[in-house]
Amino acid sequence: MAVVIRVLLVDDDALVRAGLSMMLDGVGGIAVVAEAGDGREAIAAADAHGPDVVLMDLQMPHVDGITATRRLRGRPRAPEVIVLTTFDTDENILRALRAGASGFLLKDTPPAQIAEAVALVAAGNPMLSPAVMRRLMDRSVAQSDRYERARTALAALTPRELEVALAVANGRSNAGIASELAMSVTTVKSHVSSILTKLGLDNRTQIALLAHDADLV
Repeated sequence: MAVVIRVLLVDDDALVRAGLSMMLDGVGGIAVVAEAGDGREAIAAADAHGPDVVLMDLQMPHVDGITATRRLRGRPRAPEVIVLTTFDTDENILRALRAGASGFLLKDTPPAQIAEAVALVAAGNPMLSPAVMRRLMDRSVAQSDRYERARTALAALTPRELEVALAVANGRSNAGIASELAMSVTTVKSHVSSILTKLGLDNRTQIALLAHDADLV
């Protein structure tokens, strides 16, 4: 007997659920076993029907898709979760993946690719739409560029100035830095002024951001 992948659809739009159900039920080896209109209903439906894969919207009332994903993935015999949404911001992508989602697709993904994603994720393989993969790649490159620029900039500081810069980044006041590094407040102010000049920055917040980009705090 062929293995059938059991799918739970979670979306607050009944028309979206109806369209997905019709499309997936027409694919061999996939069966939609339940639907839910929000994250709270999704958890109850998962308990009742034991799906293998959940297609999860993000923006829903009561319990959102990220929260529902985290709760589902934290359970024994957890189903795989594919986020299916129109909101592809970097924040949403990363939050969904950190919550345990195995896939992230946009709602304009062709039906055949959604069905393919269900099969791949059910088999233990992650699935990201090309647009989402590109966003993650661009973000990774941008982070790498910021890291290198920050490290290069901070290399212009003396060891003492770097200590002061890191203390600033950690939220220390001038008096706190003076006590921590055994120097006068006047000396701390002089170092901060020198740091701002060398790095071409305008304020202490920018020092903190640079230290963060350099992965030093």
